[in-house]
Amino acid sequence: MMKTNFVLLLMAVCLQVQAAVNKKPFTVPELKEWKGSEGTFALTPTSTVTYADVTLEDVAQQATQWLGITSKATLGKATDGGIHLKTVKNKKLGEEGYQMDIRTKGVVITAQTAKGLRWGVQSLLQMATQEKDFPCGLATDVPDYALRGFMIDCGRKNIPLDYLRQLVNVMSYYKMNTLQVHLNDNGFKVYFNNDWSQTYSGFRIESEWFPGLTSRDGFYSKDDFRNFIREAASKGVEIIPEIDAPAHALAFNHYRPSLSCEKYGADHLDLQNPAVVPFLDSLWTEYIGGDNPVFDCPRVHIGTDEYNNQDSVVVELFRQLTDHLIHTVESYGKQAVMWGALTHAKGQTPVKSENVVMDMWYNGYAEPNEMKKQGYQMVSIPDGYIYIVPAAGYYYDYLNCRFLYERWTPSQIGNVKFEERDPQILGGMFAVWNDVVTNGISVGDIHHRVFPALQVMAQKTWHAVNDTVGYGQWDKQRRMLGEGPGCNELGNTQLQTAVLRPVTSFAPDSQLRQLGYDYQVDFDIEWANEKEGTTLMESPRSKFYLSDPIGGWMGFSRDGYLFTFHYKGRPGHKEHITIKGTNHSTALYVDGKEIETLHYGVGRKADNSTYKIVRTLVFPLQNSGDFRSKVTGFKANKI
Repeated sequence: MMKTNFVLLLMAVCLQVQAAVNKKPFTVPELKEWKGSEGTFALTPTSTVTYADVTLEDVAQQATQWLGITSKATLGKATDGGIHLKTVKNKKLGEEGYQMDIRTKGVVITAQTAKGLRWGVQSLLQMATQEKDFPCGLATDVPDYALRGFMIDCGRKNIPLDYLRQLVNVMSYYKMNTLQVHLNDNGFKVYFNNDWSQTYSGFRIESEWFPGLTSRDGFYSKDDFRNFIREAASKGVEIIPEIDAPAHALAFNHYRPSLSCEKYGADHLDLQNPAVVPFLDSLWTEYIGGDNPVFDCPRVHIGTDEYNNQDSVVVELFRQLTDHLIHTVESYGKQAVMWGALTHAKGQTPVKSENVVMDMWYNGYAEPNEMKKQGYQMVSIPDGYIYIVPAAGYYYDYLNCRFLYERWTPSQIGNVKFEERDPQILGGMFAVWNDVVTNGISVGDIHHRVFPALQVMAQKTWHAVNDTVGYGQWDKQRRMLGEGPGCNELGNTQLQTAVLRPVTSFAPDSQLRQLGYDYQVDFDIEWANEKEGTTLMESPRSKFYLSDPIGGWMGFSRDGYLFTFHYKGRPGHKEHITIKGTNHSTALYVDGKEIETLHYGVGRKADNSTYKIVRTLVFPLQNSGDFRSKVTGFKANKI
């Protein structure tokens, strides 16, 4: 009997000890290894951040800012009640891995590099958004793939640099380390009366060597883009600038029509024209040459996507140009990245493969096994899995995140499956293509699609094989992590004021205050006579009008589009206004009656088929306009 009681007591003690061990904290991407222990560490505003080496000062200072610590990070040894950052020699951690030891007296994060320490701090920050105290335990976290990224098409749509900067912040928060910026492209002529001269094209970088090439509707100055690349690098994100040629080249041919290929279309450069190669060489020299290059980054993307392969002579010229561009950028100390096209353009002319990175987007253009055999370093970016083309009706409007989480890793390139962590697969990316130039998509709409995709791709490129969390639970928890410090692209904000006064700021100029989907805005208004162009609320991205600048209707503008409701305020009348916004419509109600809901509009192509025009609004809440009407009871909330 005594023995039985002792065994029962021992089992009870063991169960209590087991219950006290902390489970793995939730982060995106998931921590690779976790050894839980007992207790928690309480971080306070007066906690300290110390760092062991002067090279870690930037990471340490950012940690204090992100975690809400009031004191300045200091060089020195670990102290009780604080966070300590230090580098160690541990080859198992590689360039980006880290260990995080959380004890009741403090946290010590170790890594071989500052980048690894940054990722450790980001994990700590994600934990802080969920719980007041940190669970004690030891995390060892090393990525499965070295390249974890995203490609954004800025050629077909002007994407403001301030958004790219915010995107880098969100990527850094989720340990995504590569942003490919597609700097030039064009629409399809079927959307422009089948007329190449009317078809939209964009080239987004300031050019001093080729005045007139740069897009007038939005571009990046050389200084701004150079600084952007450097800022991103300081946050652990590498920018890969892409200039696409010899296809997708309508911007070049609009600028210099003599370069155009009449046989294949004006979006193709004529590879039989001897002026094409010197033109491209000069273009690249402008951006990667000199002591202070605009593209101040280790890799650049030379394009080479989707050139016509009908003529075997031209195919050889295409392969020759591809090889030439690789050697050209290498001569300036850059590693070349290109789109996979060499199965589509199969020929005899050799194309350099050593130390060349290939984006594997479609196996018909570049067969993965063959590209591996030739020696290319491959990035998994298969169109059938991870291409977003907003509201286009093909590829994905929003990625199938459940499918990706449960069934995809970078080892899956189209219908070809490699061994997990194959050394020739650098990693994985997803892409946003703005193919339908005139379809009304806003930057806010793009981000609404990017954010869940970014989270699931962060998971699947860092920790490819999920360990513990099913998709349902993961999807619920990932929504709680937010976008990272200081980011509000999703518009998670509110505003309520008894009296909305004109010409009033509700946020510092450095912040973006807006209300994202799904939302409802309500206010009472006693109408005055408003001049055309009078706004109720504004932000750097959008305006909501009490009287639009053309017809005096209520409406809104953003991204170069103006959408209006069939309603005008009547001076002297009192009304209650409601605006409801989702990711597919914007609606106006007056005194509870629906006036108009702007669902998808309809555009028509040259072949008489139709396409969607998106009429959505991420509601601006940064500044009130110079209105004369009396606005009271203003409420802006998510629903």
